[in-house]
Amino acid sequence: MTQQKWDPRTYAQNARFVSDLGSPVVDLLAPRPGERILDLGCGDGALTEKLVAAGALVVAVDASAEQVAGARARGLDARVARAESLPFDAEFDAVFSNAALHWMPDASAVLSSVYRALRPGGRFVAEMGGAGNVAAIRSALVSALDRRGIDGAGLDLLFLPTADEYRALLEAGGFTVRTISLFARPTLLPGDLSAWLETFAQSFLRAVPDDDRAGLIEEVSAMLRPRLYDPARGWIADYVRLRFAAVKE
Repeated sequence: MTQQKWDPRTYAQNARFVSDLGSPVVDLLAPRPGERILDLGCGDGALTEKLVAAGALVVAVDASAEQVAGARARGLDARVARAESLPFDAEFDAVFSNAALHWMPDASAVLSSVYRALRPGGRFVAEMGGAGNVAAIRSALVSALDRRGIDGAGLDLLFLPTADEYRALLEAGGFTVRTISLFARPTLLPGDLSAWLETFAQSFLRAVPDDDRAGLIEEVSAMLRPRLYDPARGWIADYVRLRFAAVKE
């Protein structure tokens, strides 16, 4: 299976909205001065800085060495680590995550690892893609690849649960769920849809020869333009988010 590769420079150009729209989940976390917080899937650290600014003592982790380097360039304590096997034991008052958990299909392993990293009474607050997230975009990619004789559905890497599904996973992992909600969040993209596809849909794009990649992007864009393009505003992606707060009792 083709995995995502993250480049902090192109991420900043094409995906800064991810951290810019993360303020509500930071508010749900309500970081307090002096508490130890783990930022899980920190990316380039743009949102981690808000936790530090609140006075928290933050350790940021990401599976991408490139993104960790970008976070370290901001002066953050950032480390390469996988969410399924975090090297922490009862060290944190809270674990925070924004726009990362949907890239982690082994949710049970992730939740077990997070539970272990938290102190008793610690909270797990996160936002991720949920059921229906970018459904139109994913459907168009699958259709375009299917027409090329490629199993497009098999290239969809995203783990996108419903609120009930993720609540059950959290409870099975030992958490008490305080709040969980699934909601649509149509998102204005900073540029053309092609930049979004090149940033977030690599597993699909790399399934075709290099000389067909531009053709695939053009075909998908043409399919989506009637639904997702506003001449006055630009491209608006059909995001759906799952936001929750849970506690390790």
